[in-house]
Amino acid sequence: MSGQIDWMELFFSSTGRVARGPFLIAAAVLITIAAVYEAAVGPTTHFLTGWFVYPGLLFSGCCVLSRRLHDRGRSGWLAAILLLALALAWPRPDGLIDYIAAVVVVWAVVELGVMPGEQGANRFGPNPMRPAQA
Repeated sequence: MSGQIDWMELFFSSTGRVARGPFLIAAAVLITIAAVYEAAVGPTTHFLTGWFVYPGLLFSGCCVLSRRLHDRGRSGWLAAILLLALALAWPRPDGLIDYIAAVVVVWAVVELGVMPGEQGANRFGPNPMRPAQA
């Protein structure tokens, strides 16, 4: 292992672990793509092209979140809850459930973006910051 990040694997595979830095970059890329798409297309085009854009973003978001959750020692299935919360709170919360979702998003930012991964190997693989020695 050379310590290099395989970006295709990060966006399209949910197995393994990813360190905080590459996770933050990947999350910023996905959120930027979503924001630019929302700002660039009109309502009619949004309805037609959204069927192709959003499933890809959803799949990649699940993969990236799952790998970071694995690095924190948590199940990748929590990614579904986090993406639902992000969808409810995006672009701004309006009601009580949206504000609860926003709290979940803030928790996820702290949990995944601030806290370090588990030291050493866990059930999801070796520590991505310290590759296994040959």
